Amino acid sequence: MKALVYDGPGKKSLEQRPVPKISAPTDAIVRVTKTTICGTDLHILKGDVPTCTPGRILGHEGVGIIEETGAGVTQFKKGDRVLISCISSCGKCEYCRKGMYSHCTTGGWILGNTIDGTQAEYVRIPHADTSLYPIPEGADEEALVMLSDILPTGFECGVLNGKVQPGGTVAIVGSGPIGLAALLTAQFYSPAEIIMVDLDEKRLEVAKRFGATATVKGSGEEAARQTMSFTDGRGVDTAIEAVGIPATFELCQEIVAPGGVIANVGVHGVKADLHLEKLWSQNIAITTRLVDTVSTSMLLKTVQSGKIDPKKLITHHFPLDEILDAYDTFGRAASTQALKVIIEAGAA
Repeated sequence: MKALVYDGPGKKSLEQRPVPKISAPTDAIVRVTKTTICGTDLHILKGDVPTCTPGRILGHEGVGIIEETGAGVTQFKKGDRVLISCISSCGKCEYCRKGMYSHCTTGGWILGNTIDGTQAEYVRIPHADTSLYPIPEGADEEALVMLSDILPTGFECGVLNGKVQPGGTVAIVGSGPIGLAALLTAQFYSPAEIIMVDLDEKRLEVAKRFGATATVKGSGEEAARQTMSFTDGRGVDTAIEAVGIPATFELCQEIVAPGGVIANVGVHGVKADLHLEKLWSQNIAITTRLVDTVSTSMLLKTVQSGKIDPKKLITHHFPLDEILDAYDTFGRAASTQALKVIIEAGAA
């Protein structure tokens, strides 16, 4: 089968690999039909994720069709169409029983990280019964690819951790796919203001179409000044960091109001300064989280009902044979205006 392989920092290749086999009774083999590229894949290629070692097939998102199941799989059978969760969960360990599927002792974020992932024609899914979701009849499968990771990530790590409230003020720093996913799902809670901060005018225009009440083009002190001006100098109740670099985390510290929450979503590869000399007296909460995908079923229903349309995030399509071009397009988002790319891995 064809697969996109991580060859070390800055290196990747499209290779021929053996089709994966069942290795545990709870496994399923899925024939991938559509997958995508995540900002986390770019962090891996930068060398920011040391758990992902050279030779790994990348990817942790997608939809497909069950090709084979282990003897212990009871919820799915050959031919079923499924949504692949970016998080694999056994459903039985101490962390899973707390709803912290990301820390499952035999799962978590393993796809495209510590085991081979979805940017291939086939993928092995451990704990299939609790790591796959049946696709409803007539569902738009491209839209559902957005439910593998970015929608639950923006919602759980940004909106839920950020305690977005009706009438509150929210600033989302970073108007990329994750920031836009947070924007879409923050509207569940009817905040009075959602301010999007980015350096890219095109992405800010998209954010306005997606429901942002205000946008700030800039960084550092200028971005802080503009954001504070929208709140009469008070700051925002929720500051969501959706980039993963020190400057954006530090900006969140500058714009959060007393009693507010900084919800970190971005993947950080280097340290960021924590300005406790300013925050110690401000009753600020700082949250971190790896997505648990506990909200996937709920989000699936909201998409099916038309409450949100994650397909709006998709800007480009590529066949698997052109995945290197897809990476180039996704990695140069400022010039290509890419948000999410769909990789057609196989015929449906």
